[in-house]
Amino acid sequence: MLIGQEIYNLCSKMFPYCRSITGDGVRQTLQSLREIVPEITVHEIPSGTNAFDWTVPKEWRIRDAWIKNSSGEKILDYNKHNLHVVGYSTPVDKTVDLAELKQYIYTQPDQPDAIPYVTSYYKGRFGFCMTQEQYDALPEDTYHIFIDSKLFDGSLTYGELIIPGESNKEVLISTYMCHPSMANNELSGPAVSVYLAKWLLSLTNRHYTYRFVYVPETIGSLTYMSQGDNLEKMKANVIAGWNLSCVGDDRTYSYVRTRYGNTLTDIITKNVLQFIYPKYKEYSFLKRGSDERQYNAPGIDLPVCGFCRSKFGEYPEYHTSKDDMGLISPAGLQGAYDVMQQCILVLESNKKYQIQCLGEPQLGKRGLYPTISQKGSYDEVTAMLDFIAYADGKNDLIEISNIIGVPVNEIIPIAEKLIAANLLKVVE
Repeated sequence: MLIGQEIYNLCSKMFPYCRSITGDGVRQTLQSLREIVPEITVHEIPSGTNAFDWTVPKEWRIRDAWIKNSSGEKILDYNKHNLHVVGYSTPVDKTVDLAELKQYIYTQPDQPDAIPYVTSYYKGRFGFCMTQEQYDALPEDTYHIFIDSKLFDGSLTYGELIIPGESNKEVLISTYMCHPSMANNELSGPAVSVYLAKWLLSLTNRHYTYRFVYVPETIGSLTYMSQGDNLEKMKANVIAGWNLSCVGDDRTYSYVRTRYGNTLTDIITKNVLQFIYPKYKEYSFLKRGSDERQYNAPGIDLPVCGFCRSKFGEYPEYHTSKDDMGLISPAGLQGAYDVMQQCILVLESNKKYQIQCLGEPQLGKRGLYPTISQKGSYDEVTAMLDFIAYADGKNDLIEISNIIGVPVNEIIPIAEKLIAANLLKVVE
């Protein structure tokens, strides 16, 4: 089975979980991820804990919610779609007329057949979500509205995995898990991330240390960084990082630059994407929206960019019931996995090289060049000759790749052949 299909199957399994920024949906999601990578550790941070300028909120738990008409028929049922309830709704059990009912209903008028995703984490209220079409068809009647929910002193849950390498220098892979029943926006990031972790754990040699973080968006990354010496270690060691979001569809590839767009992460991401999908979309940090906001914040200043297929907020199904399992695909997930895997391999292999002779080396006597000269016979070694021309000890593999227009993964075997022939050495 291809990795993309395995990732898709994991997304399908986790789709029904009712996630929010706290609660059992997050715990269920982490448990499913731990079935793939048991080394992930789970942390519970109590409500009321300070997280820089924020505070871990009360935990939210919901058991049931519905709206019934005067005949006792359910016209809206949380158990049929968990987007029908505003996230973090307080409990309610009352009978209302149509005019009052409409005060508690949210729709997406520009997408009349979609249920919107609505939350109210930090101000107590209750509400329901339905399609505009259903809203417009509501008759005059009395309605029984019911939400069986609870806000209590509990905890915020997150997952962490540290995969050690030869160096203490780190690569951060962060993603979030706090949205209910949205496939691309929510499940694609954790699912792709956990299979990347599984692959990295299988490698016998890793130069860098890898830090995987699974958090509720915003409050989770802030809480994670504020815990213990996490931020201190990250500021000292993280050399590159990606926040994975909306990586499951197959329409395009996108990346959100770091705050100034000049980090190693930016350089690697652009280098890899230009060869895999030259029409990729690059967004300014001014178009940020996920946890790259927190990692790039002044005083934190981590080199973390956002990586997406279709970027959050830029595709029509975003934050609605249309972001379902039909929006993502095994091929889309596979593509995101391949890009991130290639970014990691580029980072692991990126060194500077110095050619070891004056003038162009005679490759033929070393079996590296055709011994018959005819038009077309040397095309296969053009990349090798171009690499040699720029292997002056000043350029790393990414810089040479950009200059000669050859992917890093195709340059690496060239460098290995030249080293074996004693024509090349590693400078750093």
